[in-house]
Amino acid sequence: MEIALGIRVKDGVILATSKAFTRGISVLKATDDKTRMLNDYNVLAFTGESGDTTQFAEYIQANIQLYTMREGSELNSKAIASYIRHELAKSLRTRKPYQVNVMLAGLDKGEEPFLSMIDYMGTRVDLPYAAHGYAAFYTMSLLDRHYKPDMNVQDGMKLLDMCEAELAKRFPVEFKGLLVKVVDKKGIRNVRGDTKVDDPEQ
Repeated sequence: MEIALGIRVKDGVILATSKAFTRGISVLKATDDKTRMLNDYNVLAFTGESGDTTQFAEYIQANIQLYTMREGSELNSKAIASYIRHELAKSLRTRKPYQVNVMLAGLDKGEEPFLSMIDYMGTRVDLPYAAHGYAAFYTMSLLDRHYKPDMNVQDGMKLLDMCEAELAKRFPVEFKGLLVKVVDKKGIRNVRGDTKVDDPEQ
């Protein structure tokens, strides 16, 4: 029952994930971050089996950082997407394949906004907007109707607000709101739903 939404706009990419971490009918955590920063301009969102998602995301994150240290340069968004797709496709041919769906948001070569959706079967599609999980049933019609290629980040946030309102109204599970990150020429930043929790003793 996880949510992952991505919207590519002319000056960046907006990535949103649900903050609820659930098991069965229980919400175990209301401030879960289902994303990993791969480098200065690329962030990965993931949904799927809880153990697989964390392990796979950290494996990808570590290998991207290892490549940067070894080669002295960072992989661009398209190269990262190809690497992730290759790893998921390779996993399919093992006895315990990863049950993970991912969404990569970034600025390709630090310039061009890039959004790619990759499922657990290793199928990759580069799209202007995307949704993983049950969220797609409720949000794709809104995205189809209101998305425009010349939207800026502010316009994209308004469209995301419409999607969140529709999910809050129709989604049968409490998802504890959305954690929203934006990737643009300034880098990666949280714009809503910061998962940091203040210490009550401070």
